[in-house]
Amino acid sequence: MANQRNLVRTLGLSYVIIFVVANIIGSGVYKKIAPMAAELHSSVWILMAWIVAGIITMFGALSNAEVAGLLADTGGEFVYLKKIYNRFFAFIYGWSLFTVIQSATISSLAYVFAQSLNNIIPVPEIFPSLQKLTIGGVFYPFQDFGIKLTAILLILLLTSLNISGLKSGAWVSKAILLLVFIGLFLIVFFGLTSNVVKPANFMDVSDLTNRTVTISSFFTAMLAAFWAYQGWVSVGFIGGEVKDANRNIPKGIVIGVFIVIFIYLLVNVTYLSLLSIPQLEHIHATGNQIAAVEAVRSFWGTGGVMFISLLILLTTLGCTNASILTGARPYFAMARDRLFFPGIGKLNKTNVPGNSLLWQGIWASVLVLSGTFDQLTDMIIFAVFIFYGATSLGVFILRRKRPDAYRPYKVWGYPVVPAVFIIFCIFLFFNTIVTRPREAAIGMILILSGIPVYLLLHRKYSKND
Repeated sequence: MANQRNLVRTLGLSYVIIFVVANIIGSGVYKKIAPMAAELHSSVWILMAWIVAGIITMFGALSNAEVAGLLADTGGEFVYLKKIYNRFFAFIYGWSLFTVIQSATISSLAYVFAQSLNNIIPVPEIFPSLQKLTIGGVFYPFQDFGIKLTAILLILLLTSLNISGLKSGAWVSKAILLLVFIGLFLIVFFGLTSNVVKPANFMDVSDLTNRTVTISSFFTAMLAAFWAYQGWVSVGFIGGEVKDANRNIPKGIVIGVFIVIFIYLLVNVTYLSLLSIPQLEHIHATGNQIAAVEAVRSFWGTGGVMFISLLILLTTLGCTNASILTGARPYFAMARDRLFFPGIGKLNKTNVPGNSLLWQGIWASVLVLSGTFDQLTDMIIFAVFIFYGATSLGVFILRRKRPDAYRPYKVWGYPVVPAVFIIFCIFLFFNTIVTRPREAAIGMILILSGIPVYLLLHRKYSKND
């Protein structure tokens, strides 16, 4: 192991912030307001869900930032959980990333990219006679197969780009993110100043007495919001390639999440001022419409549809690229620590973990065939909040185990902020089991499938020692 090459620290604070924002702003800002409307039936409650989800996300980010400041290294959460708990729990997290959390995130984003491309250039139907072929009555691999194949091609193309080197992947994220910011600003500005805007759509406070909204339905709606906020933790995966990581990663996480919360509130107020709740519920019911597209259509017509479709295309392209770039690093760190297959821990000639990127791309492509967009995203949120909660619990554990260790950042509002976030994660876990049992079951099966893999790896390496 002594002659292994190590990753090079080339990324500063600006790139950390870019990766945080680029990993978060994907498909959720365009799509998720429709399922939230179907769940809550109220514009005021929808905005409340976005705000509460943003606050909870910030609580998680603040808690994670303290742990990252103390333990930052390549692999992010995998490294943190190994030092806080043990190798087994860290492996289960890494395995969950590979089987469901990160790979399904890539699949979901690529799927929305393909849907948006289909709005601009119709993707031909492929194998239409196999559309109803099912696996266990749950998966329909050939449904919308033309769109799924397009998503797979995108994943493989971006995987190849990132195998060619870190800086090329980072530059693509920076350029795309600038264009996305400009596009979202144009939607907000022209949407809110158009003659079709109806402020009453989102300012009816009488909606707060809406008795159809329960704690459970509010949490279920927040699954959609959390998907839109999902991804900020991924920047920790490239800790070994960040200059002064213990300072820049905590700063980048906090700044990046603040930027995203502000953008999301502006954009969703714009949607709600242009579309009524019945319109949003109808968009959700159709299954193949995107709320942002219909909002822009209302004030820019068919030309606006082309504009927003191109913007969604760019956004999901950037987020897919950022997710691929950061996502492969934990598996690389696991393999270097003898907790994954050995070949995954090798760097290629451009000093990036090429094998890790390749296998991630292959499995993400398989997941594209497994389900719909909403099924994948609910499954991701269920799985990831188990480990978000565990990392936040690590704030308390590390304060007790390493009280004198230098911390570049200490979580604001300790102990209330991490405690609130942990309690929320527990409630979300059980609420998802009740309200989304299929997604929770699939997520748990994929997570627990790591146990026999861990035992096999442990036995293999024990024999070699």
